[in-house]
Amino acid sequence: MILFCLTLGLAPFVPEPHIWGKLKWIMGGAEGMQAIDWFDTLFHGLPWLLLIRILIINLLAYIKTSQVQR
Repeated sequence: MILFCLTLGLAPFVPEPHIWGKLKWIMGGAEGMQAIDWFDTLFHGLPWLLLIRILIINLLAYIKTSQVQR
């Protein structure tokens, strides 16, 4: 998943990672964004959302197993 984030999640890399540019655009009010831009944001952001989901699931599983062992 990390490889997925580093490739699809950040591509194209120059002049800045694509997802970073899209997030800045949204934080700036998303003025002029069209449907394709929103889809593109979802497409490049999905690997990051999946990575966060995996990390949360693993963290919750770790907490649950550490409480059972007490």
